[in-house]
Amino acid sequence: MKRKRVLAVVAVGLVVAVAAGLSWFQPWKLWVNETVQEALPVAQTSAPVSESAAPAPKEPAIVATGELISHEHTTSGGVRILRAADGSLVLRLENLDTSNGPDLRVWLTDAPVIPGKDGWFVFDDGAHVSAGKLKGNKGSQNYTLPAGTDLARYSSVTIWCDRFDVSFGAAELTKV
Repeated sequence: MKRKRVLAVVAVGLVVAVAAGLSWFQPWKLWVNETVQEALPVAQTSAPVSESAAPAPKEPAIVATGELISHEHTTSGGVRILRAADGSLVLRLENLDTSNGPDLRVWLTDAPVIPGKDGWFVFDDGAHVSAGKLKGNKGSQNYTLPAGTDLARYSSVTIWCDRFDVSFGAAELTKV
């Protein structure tokens, strides 16, 4: 009788531990891809509208570019920071291909991009601006940066796993 009670407590403990582990690590995300394809952001010009023609969209200016390198997970794609006609900044990930994971963020940071394992953990040591949660682990997507973001303070972008404090991949930015 006592042995059955002990086995029941151990079984319940194991079920709780497995459920907590699955909730924390979310391993199924390694096999689930989320593709997001957003168009390049464009702004309408303020030119008067004629009856025969609509105003042409104005392409945003590219102010910085970079190429993602792999860190904790294989990651590739391009990064562009664009300035819209209204002065707002958009961080654009293009042809992103990385693993999915729990609590992934897109950060603009002041950290150097270091290849290999030495670069996995440097991005939360200094200043960073969160552009938001990663919309998808594949595709091209836009992230509006907060108003007043000073690009002179930041030199890189990382796909950051906030749950485990590790970079999935990062790009050194080159100002244009």
